[in-house]
Amino acid sequence: MIAIELISQEVAPLKTSDSGEFAISQMAFYHVRHLPIVNNEQLLGVISEDEILNEDTSESVGSYRLGLYRPYSYDREHIFEVMSKMANSNLTVIPVVDKEENYLGLITLEKLLQFYAESFAFKEPGSIIVLETTRLNYMLSEIARIAEGEGAIILSSFVTTEPETNTLLVTIKLNIHDLGRIIASYQRFNYTIRGSFSEEDYVDVLKERLDALMLYLNV
Repeated sequence: MIAIELISQEVAPLKTSDSGEFAISQMAFYHVRHLPIVNNEQLLGVISEDEILNEDTSESVGSYRLGLYRPYSYDREHIFEVMSKMANSNLTVIPVVDKEENYLGLITLEKLLQFYAESFAFKEPGSIIVLETTRLNYMLSEIARIAEGEGAIILSSFVTTEPETNTLLVTIKLNIHDLGRIIASYQRFNYTIRGSFSEEDYVDVLKERLDALMLYLNV
């Protein structure tokens, strides 16, 4: 998945002639706190709700003395890079440009989270195991082989690190409900089980993870 495939066509950018009041109303309507300002096809920058409220909202946004910054993603960038840029800049939208930096559209945080939720088998029935290992011992092929040896399929996985340690936490989503045998298999291969979640726990876990992501993105 690349950036251009997640553009939200319904959210229009601001023009320099748009008033601060109009900008605020658009942000409220689309449930965002940022909007790009575009002159024809040129991306001028991204303005935030807080910046507008510090100015005379009856005036046009083009008259504001703002240090407009220009965060953007290129149309061919992978969606993980888009997510990283949005998180680093605490954005609720990010403009998308072509290689000549012409404005093509924007990606909203809501659209990004929807993609995130739908692309990692969150809706598929099954269970979750969180494995603890080290960078030196991490082998995704081995983790998959152990699962397959117990008749399970890994539907999705992702890796997080613990700061200032060599510990990796590998979260895997499996297509099975009974985790007893597969947990025992991972333990035989010296994996520490940090957590396991059955189907009935899964919805709560997903909500907790998404809430944590939203908090991290400062939304």
